[in-house]
Amino acid sequence: MNACNPKAYTIPGGDAMQAELVTQRHPTPLLLAPIGGKTVELDCDGGRLSSDAGLVLLHDPDEQLGLTRDLAAVLRDPRDPRRVDFTLHDLLKQRVLQIAAGYEDANDANTLRHAPIFKVLLDRLPESGPPLASQPTISRFENRVSRTALSRLARVFVEQFIASYDRPPKLIVLDFDDTEAPAHGEQEHIRYDGYYGGYCFLPLHVYEGLSGRLMTTIFKAKRFSAAQMLGVLKRLLKCLRQAWPDPLLIVRGDSHFAYPEVRQWIEAQANLHYVTGLTSNRVLQKLAHEVVEQAQRAYARDGGKVTRFHSTRYQAGTWSQPRRVVIKVEVSAQGVNTRFVVTDLEQARAKVLYRQLYCARGQAENEIKDHKRSLKSDRTSCHRFEANQFRLFLHSAAYVLLDTLRREVFKGTPWACATMETLQLRLLKLGARVQECPDRIKIALPSSCPVAPVLRRSLTLLACVRLTSQAL
Repeated sequence: MNACNPKAYTIPGGDAMQAELVTQRHPTPLLLAPIGGKTVELDCDGGRLSSDAGLVLLHDPDEQLGLTRDLAAVLRDPRDPRRVDFTLHDLLKQRVLQIAAGYEDANDANTLRHAPIFKVLLDRLPESGPPLASQPTISRFENRVSRTALSRLARVFVEQFIASYDRPPKLIVLDFDDTEAPAHGEQEHIRYDGYYGGYCFLPLHVYEGLSGRLMTTIFKAKRFSAAQMLGVLKRLLKCLRQAWPDPLLIVRGDSHFAYPEVRQWIEAQANLHYVTGLTSNRVLQKLAHEVVEQAQRAYARDGGKVTRFHSTRYQAGTWSQPRRVVIKVEVSAQGVNTRFVVTDLEQARAKVLYRQLYCARGQAENEIKDHKRSLKSDRTSCHRFEANQFRLFLHSAAYVLLDTLRREVFKGTPWACATMETLQLRLLKLGARVQECPDRIKIALPSSCPVAPVLRRSLTLLACVRLTSQAL
């Protein structure tokens, strides 16, 4: 028997299949470089350990928001109640927590269904409690959703956004932007996009531009037409106006959201305005010619980068009337860069409107990056189009929980500005031993845990909020 492998097994007949099964059940320890003359072994027999102990930070925010519970409440359950092991809320919450922890695939449920932290967060005992749902159960759950349920889910996100304010805001900026989600095989409504150079979907993200809060996400196969975009805007504004009749609303987006029909409808509404990019053409370049020449002369004279702003009136052939266009001209060693913005805000200075209002929409791209890169929301690989929209909502729910943690619990700390990837790696991915005792469940973090002060402060704050809510 090998001294470094105390568990030696004799396989009768040397059957390779049986040897593989035994090895999987009792794997040979991995040998690392020796230290101080002693052998160093690595094995996966540490017992009830968790690699995601920091997920406990999301339990109270979800309970306070009622997010996963509200989302599950609008879903219809066609199953026989006598044969149900997992409620819709169980399935939805399990999936959302797994996504928040960085497990974006339904296949991960097969391993995580036994993970003690996930069981605790779904109100199951970590050792003696039953396991969570497996991948087939999760996949059936994702593919069962209907279009009607998706519409109700979208409304829940807007209602959650409204409820996140203590008092009605004076100004709301609606940032619209879409992003690429690569297609996976023969999916419903798949399309080739020339801009991205491949088959993909183009999910639409809507954020509030001042706070960065998520309002909704819409899965789509291509860029919306003017009628589709107007329909989305009308439904969204109807919900907002029902809650807040008075705030000033500004619609903000890139040039492909500059639909004439949408602008005309916005101009007819009270306390509603728009600031969108405008695609360049020969007429616009002619209007900018004098500003370009002024900037080029200043650059030739001073040698440093020169930026000039100008406001003018312009009417395209499809427009019902002339509209204000702000021109930005930048001349540098890289050449001349000319941009155009169209708006119905007549009073703001051109420079202020472009730099402080229009350019601020770039923050929405960071929020999309968090949503897409950190939470892998482009993993929309279901065949059914509706199932992919549901997946996008599940990722959005994980985004809302992490964003609430960052915005409310970590307020006033450096963690309030952290990306979601940083939150995952530094705060959620914590090793811990989970023990189920007769009278309690103990989650023991390492003594050298570098974020222990942050956890202690955050969990104390969440406990105070929970006790206050219970007293009320």
